[in-house]
Amino acid sequence: MANPFNSILKTLEKPQGGEFGKYYSLPALNDPRIDKLPYSIKILLESAIRNCDEFQVKSKDVEKIIDWENTSPKQVEIPFKPARVLLQDFTGVPAVVDLACMRDAMNKLGGDSNKINPLVPVDLVIDHSVQVDVARSENAVQANMELEFQRNKERFAFLKWGSSAFDNMLVVPPGSGIVHQVNLEYLGRVVFNTNGVLYPDSVVGTDSHTTMIDGLGVAGWGVGGIEAEAAMLGQPMSMVLPGVVGFKLLGKLRDGVTATDLVLTVTQMLRKHGVVGKFVEFYGEGMSELSLADRATIANMSPEYGATMGFFPVDHVTLQYLQLTGRSEETIAMIESYLRANKMFVDYNEPQIEKVYSSYLQLKLEEVEPCISGPKRPHDRVPLKEMKADWQACLDNRVGFKGFAIPKESQDKAAKFSFHGTPAELRHGDVVIAAITSCTNTSNPSVMLGAALVAKKACELGLEVKPWIKTSLAPGSGVVTKYLQKSGLQKYLNQLGFHIVGYGCTTCIGNSGDIDESVASAISENDMVAAAVLSGNRNFEGRVHPLTRANYLASPPLVVAYALAGTVDIDFETEPIGTGKDGKKIFFRDIWPSSEEVANVVQSSVLPDMFKATYEAITKGNPMWNQLPVPSGSLYAWSPTSTYIHEPPYFKDMTMSPPGPHGVKDAYCLLNFGDSITTDHISPAGSIHKDSPAAKFLLEHGVDRRDFNSYGSRRGNDEIMARGTFANIRLVNKLLKGEVGPKTIHIPTGEKLSVYDAAMRYKTAGQDTIILAGAEYGSGSSRDWAAKGPMLLGVKAVIAKSFERIHRSNLVGMGIIPLCFKSGEDADTLGLTGHERYIIDLPSCVSEIRPGQDVTVATDSGRSFTCTVRFDTEVELAYFNHGGILQYVIRNLIGAKQ
Repeated sequence: MANPFNSILKTLEKPQGGEFGKYYSLPALNDPRIDKLPYSIKILLESAIRNCDEFQVKSKDVEKIIDWENTSPKQVEIPFKPARVLLQDFTGVPAVVDLACMRDAMNKLGGDSNKINPLVPVDLVIDHSVQVDVARSENAVQANMELEFQRNKERFAFLKWGSSAFDNMLVVPPGSGIVHQVNLEYLGRVVFNTNGVLYPDSVVGTDSHTTMIDGLGVAGWGVGGIEAEAAMLGQPMSMVLPGVVGFKLLGKLRDGVTATDLVLTVTQMLRKHGVVGKFVEFYGEGMSELSLADRATIANMSPEYGATMGFFPVDHVTLQYLQLTGRSEETIAMIESYLRANKMFVDYNEPQIEKVYSSYLQLKLEEVEPCISGPKRPHDRVPLKEMKADWQACLDNRVGFKGFAIPKESQDKAAKFSFHGTPAELRHGDVVIAAITSCTNTSNPSVMLGAALVAKKACELGLEVKPWIKTSLAPGSGVVTKYLQKSGLQKYLNQLGFHIVGYGCTTCIGNSGDIDESVASAISENDMVAAAVLSGNRNFEGRVHPLTRANYLASPPLVVAYALAGTVDIDFETEPIGTGKDGKKIFFRDIWPSSEEVANVVQSSVLPDMFKATYEAITKGNPMWNQLPVPSGSLYAWSPTSTYIHEPPYFKDMTMSPPGPHGVKDAYCLLNFGDSITTDHISPAGSIHKDSPAAKFLLEHGVDRRDFNSYGSRRGNDEIMARGTFANIRLVNKLLKGEVGPKTIHIPTGEKLSVYDAAMRYKTAGQDTIILAGAEYGSGSSRDWAAKGPMLLGVKAVIAKSFERIHRSNLVGMGIIPLCFKSGEDADTLGLTGHERYIIDLPSCVSEIRPGQDVTVATDSGRSFTCTVRFDTEVELAYFNHGGILQYVIRNLIGAKQ
């Protein structure tokens, strides 16, 4: 039916005459509740009004959002239709595989396969395939790019096919930058003008750091790949109307304090406050002191502090950034006019209407001090002045997030080795990887040029980085290279070994490449706790590199400083970083630039023309991309021999009738976990271990070990990804009684097997499996394979103390039942060992299941307990009834046709 809100559709006039277009006017509703809404909630409201059809989005949904102050504490459900979808290649490949597979299924069921097309703009940036194979070389970029294309030729060709086979899909070729930086500098629209209707840009992305765009005033967050695919296909996203934490910023940062120090402080504060499932909205007089890049750094780390978004409303700082990054004057004028007309623009020169928030936090920026985070979690912040004492404590403490349990007598041990004929030694805490990497920081000229200034001062004083430290610089876009060259500072970074290695995600997602064999042997043979220091956002154990047990997040200038020091076991205030060319001891303070020095270089070196030149060329690709042969046709020709792209079995034997809900009968426990099992533990990530089931599969299919590539690069092949699920070398499974690694006990026989082999034993025998887990199950990056993998392994349910938001949703999307223990209970308090068999009875009719209802879980030991079924919305129940979200979409599309 017609939109019931068409009466508030107004014309937005241009100041010089003419019109920008039509828009749905929030002030025209004349509802005083709207003025008090957080800006982030207004974006949800506008979307609901514009998309209201009394079918997918109803008037009562609009009222729920307007009444946010009263409804948000009640966990009410609302539909949301984002303006666009953002993919990167690792998550983009399975999304395009699924779309291609859906076309086949649609075709077989007699539907129109060409209906399977994105209905909203899809931006796909190929950025995750850069391995740092070659570092500390002037030719690193070209050498790594050539290796990248050798390894990923098949995958790249598939994505290139997708860009021509599907409408409404933009593919940004490899070598262009990191998805979130490209989104910030180029793809972010802020306000859309589609067919003459203006509306706010909003985006969901298949990477949790999609939140970086929140710094630009664009509402964006990470979702699972399966949710993103549904959004692409015009389905509304079902979400719980979130609470909003108001975070007030006051004052300004002290001299020498970086945006990274600020974000690590904010992350720790918000983790402590508790913001999971909530929006965080920043406001206050301190906002005017934060550059857009600083805001984007804070927004980027929303997943690390647990929020759905860290939102910065559009103001004059936003408009200045749009100008800097080459957006046209007319576009900027349209954005400002629209947002002012709809009261979604913050003008600090005008009196501010006090917004209502669910809870409040405040930070005086001058109280932020230099810091890093680690050694195993992003929110374990350590003030720089306390780092040496904290490191000593980590060596002493029992094994855990802040402990390595190194015996006192071994803590001063030196592992001697020969580095290409030169005698060398390693101690606990010595740095072996130092990487300026990740969208969190490489989009911020202040910290990038700050790092370059540290390098300049260090070089002039005669300091050097030890040759066995793997140093690298991976900018998030070509703009960084342009301003580093313009400033004349790149040569100093090169001198210290921080050569540019490529444009994309590297060390932060485990694409560190190998460290020198002599260094690797010294670490493993002597059980050394080696360190990595990186300007990233994730440092979970086993993520950065298998041999770096200590991983610290730091600002780019601090990455350079720690590379120079060669160790994290140092007090920068009292101990020298090194010895200069004149024999004089050099301290941290001697190489650290002032905020004024950094600001002057930024002002003179970062220019609008750099952004224009970079992004005018971005979709033209490069010779290697342009020469890739692309298959034709709207249906993909699957190759039976491909180890990169494989047709998954999701739609095998699918019919037009939904299968209905399923319970769990006499299930065995595949894995029994404690707290904080992340998607890095669950999902295949990083390199493929030579002794893993995935390696065995590749060798059987004629792939040499040197060509294994990473799990991420093979996300388009379900055979490999299923084998790589729960293959993390740091996996702690209680069934193994203290042993660490990717194995489990096959309960019927008592055999210790790889998780994949045990799962296949159960599956072959027709036996269901479940997983027991603690709190925060599935935290970390949103990974669809963290749900697809367990489904392919035959897991029917996960029983946990709590779930990370996106991962719980993904489990539902793949037909797995998420259940929560009752408050105060878990597997240990209930006396569950994981050796029991489990029965979960659900009604056979979906109409008899309610979101959040309680069910009884019975075991063959005679013990029963109550759990909450975490289907949070009616839409999720519909997905479960259909066997998954993709099946639901196909049946609805065919049903709509009939």
